[in-house]
Amino acid sequence: MGRWQDGRGTLRVAEEGTADHAGREDRAAGVPVEIAASYRARTRGLLGRDGIAGALLLTPANSVHTFRMRFAIDVAYLDRRLNVLAVRTMRPGRLGLPRPRARHVLEAEAGAMARWGLRPGVRVTLET
Repeated sequence: MGRWQDGRGTLRVAEEGTADHAGREDRAAGVPVEIAASYRARTRGLLGRDGIAGALLLTPANSVHTFRMRFAIDVAYLDRRLNVLAVRTMRPGRLGLPRPRARHVLEAEAGAMARWGLRPGVRVTLET
């Protein structure tokens, strides 16, 4: 994908299997995503916000914390090919352990990733 820059895009979760899941319309339409690639944008992250519509992609990143955050978040650790390595829900005031193979971290409001079908082994794409 080359060099990442701060900006906006659309995240799409790869369809897999034929089972119908709740949130299918979210996957078809895509998820609005903010890209935080600069040091300043990554450092700010979701601090000071009351929520987020969609998701925030931190890149490069392999860990996050939720100190001074106002709400619980879902965190997905992605490898260099945007495959989901792990998904965790973190309450405010927590420190996430670094994931050695992770190159990107996706953050969203708690519960959102389950609706989107994000789980380990799933691949996402990003349109900017």
